[in-house]
Amino acid sequence: MLDTAIILAGGFGTRLQSVVSDLPKPMAPVNGKPFLEYVFKYCAASGISNCILSVGYKADTIQNYFGSEFLNINVKYCVEESPLGTGGAIKASMKIAETDEVLILNGDTFFDVPVQDMYALHNNAKSEFSIALKPLKNFDRYGIVKINDDLSISGFEEKAFRSAGNINGGVYIANKSILNHFPADEKFSFEKDFLEKQVGRLNMKGFLFDKYFIDIGIPEDYQKSQNEFERFAY
Repeated sequence: MLDTAIILAGGFGTRLQSVVSDLPKPMAPVNGKPFLEYVFKYCAASGISNCILSVGYKADTIQNYFGSEFLNINVKYCVEESPLGTGGAIKASMKIAETDEVLILNGDTFFDVPVQDMYALHNNAKSEFSIALKPLKNFDRYGIVKINDDLSISGFEEKAFRSAGNINGGVYIANKSILNHFPADEKFSFEKDFLEKQVGRLNMKGFLFDKYFIDIGIPEDYQKSQNEFERFAY
């Protein structure tokens, strides 16, 4: 059973400043609770008992709210003294993880993936790094992930309008051994400097989940979350 998660919660939320100011993006309120609390509820319902929160901007706001234990999940913090990029944040957090495999989530997106089912797929495929993919139609906000028939990842394509495609849903399962494939730099982009460069080198799989997905990175979708999150029992 997968029991440890890394949640990336260091974002500034620049595009949300018009509706949420002076808060880290994952702490943006949704129906009176921080968005990040819903992510924690999802983790608790998915069997996660240990969490490493990667924090940076206004880290104390997050630390004061969640403390060292929240919803029976033990919480540790990996604090960025200066921005490390998504890759640097994951690298630093994985170094303090005590398990050989971790779930990695974004603190500003919610993708209702069945974690333990994905973990079984990850193990059965002997994957070193797995990405939960969300199929979308008629979109231009996201790039897409290309997969082969055996679900191995064959490439990443930039944002453009597409009538259909599979996007990176921001839910990952990683073996700790991928640390050996990270750039030597402390600061780097996870997507550009790791994922794209490891295609064909690392055993990376993409698993499709047509489940509820939302990214609160822009005001329109943040407002949308206020209504839609009422449907979840997490």
